[in-house]
Amino acid sequence: MTTTPTKPTQVSSGKLYLVPAPLDFGCASEVNLENTMPQGTLAVAARLQYWVCENAKSARAYLKRVNEITPLSVPLQALHIQELPREVHKKGDHTGNFDARHLLDAAGQGHDVGLVSEAGMPAVADPGSSVVRAAHDLGIEVVPLTGPVSLLLALAASGLNGQNFAFVGYLPQDAAERAQRVRELESLALKTGQTQLFIETPYRNAAMLQTLLQTLQHNTRLAVCSGLTLSRGVCRSETIKNWRQKSSPLDNSTPAVFALGR
Repeated sequence: MTTTPTKPTQVSSGKLYLVPAPLDFGCASEVNLENTMPQGTLAVAARLQYWVCENAKSARAYLKRVNEITPLSVPLQALHIQELPREVHKKGDHTGNFDARHLLDAAGQGHDVGLVSEAGMPAVADPGSSVVRAAHDLGIEVVPLTGPVSLLLALAASGLNGQNFAFVGYLPQDAAERAQRVRELESLALKTGQTQLFIETPYRNAAMLQTLLQTLQHNTRLAVCSGLTLSRGVCRSETIKNWRQKSSPLDNSTPAVFALGR
């Protein structure tokens, strides 16, 4: 009697879930997750056991808060959490120079994997694009979940053109180079109507605002948003003329999104 050899069972790949984080950088006193994160997002986060993150400490703090609302599928200490290399944080991982495929080994074994940054949506103004790109190259399904994205929140709240906009990342730290870049962005915004969005890290916001007020034309509109979705969140959008007349101190301890246009 002839028997047919049994074919090895092929393991289906897991999925890569892009999991947004609250904009308070893991500080539990800042925001109620149930008020800012959809229940569906929290439910997915609670069941995932494999993670790729920007910062393991922040990721654990976030998942500890998730556990208080939707119990994790395994204890926090049993989660498999991998950090992106520090050089990726410094130089960015959107250039294609970092091969992140090894971070998705669990997905190749059939496990779903979560990607999370310290705040907001991973891979948007944050590390993670290398992991997403690797998932596509490996044939792993990428599933973005709903949650706060600071850039879009700021754009929507700015009153500036939301039909045509560009995000240009960080501006130069050197004062002269920063002022020159501001003039270039203003010229483009006024000529084309395209809103120009950029961000700044904590403790550099005041210097950035000072450069903008000194450099931009008085009729250019500037919006500055910080801590949106938090109790201390602010968004102010006025012409430079009005900014100069009643400029108020900017919270220098939190990241800010800047938008300029007409």
